[in-house]
Amino acid sequence: MSSDEFPGWHGTTIIGVRKGGEVVIAGDGQVSLGQTVIKGTAKKVRRLSPGGYDVVAGFAGSTADAFTLLERLEAKLEATPGQLARASVELAKDWRTDKYLQKLEAMLIVTDGKDLFVITGAGDVLEPEHDVTAIGSGGNFALAAARALMDSDQNAEDIARKAMAIASDICVYTNGCLTVETIKA
Repeated sequence: MSSDEFPGWHGTTIIGVRKGGEVVIAGDGQVSLGQTVIKGTAKKVRRLSPGGYDVVAGFAGSTADAFTLLERLEAKLEATPGQLARASVELAKDWRTDKYLQKLEAMLIVTDGKDLFVITGAGDVLEPEHDVTAIGSGGNFALAAARALMDSDQNAEDIARKAMAIASDICVYTNGCLTVETIKA
């Protein structure tokens, strides 16, 4: 099968919601190859504790690539304990300039409860304007739903879960098998 015939991996929606002194990152469990669901229970949200400081990360894209980036992020956090912004910028710089890392196809949402960032292979470290961010195949659906819910009385976890439910109803590459991690500021 030539590369232009390969149907490509799709799947995953990851959302980060900050509200009421807590940040929630939630991700679905679907991995698809073309039009086929390969796995429905993948865990794409992880809690890391480098240097004794808790960080929650969610990833979309290639799993192997994402694990490589998570390992690099952990190393950066161990070198700069408690400084998520600095570690994220250092990772983004490496990702952008290192010939090996440039080929990695993934995106990360990371938080320490205070900061919330999206890290991309283009060298971006983005902080959301409206305390909500999302990545992956259904990211735009989840983002729109969560932004609409931010003015409600619901807490961060309820908003994340509802937004993911809406995304899974719309996006065929997103399912309702969630992994949810909460971290307080």
